[in-house]
Amino acid sequence: MSNDQTPEQQLIRVRLPQKNEVLGIVQQRLGGSRMRVLCLDGKERICRIPGRLRRGLWVRENDVVIVSPWELGGEDKGDIFYKYKSKAEVAFLRKKGYLKGVEEEF
Repeated sequence: MSNDQTPEQQLIRVRLPQKNEVLGIVQQRLGGSRMRVLCLDGKERICRIPGRLRRGLWVRENDVVIVSPWELGGEDKGDIFYKYKSKAEVAFLRKKGYLKGVEEEF
């Protein structure tokens, strides 16, 4: 970031969900790296953080995450693969319409 740019003007690259992934909001931490996530496809899933990401991905309630539903049991289970870390990324998603239908609680 150069001296004349504010953080809002800084160029950011936002990761978007792929074809088998969906955005979600963490509702509750259940323990054992498991969380209850309200996905934007209208389903509530019990999601876990895979072992390779467990130490590097710290997730709290009301965080926006990318969830990959399981092939077997995908209606109610999934894996968390990415967490949007900055408010600018969440603002970008809201501006582009990816977070429609979600109340403004975070």
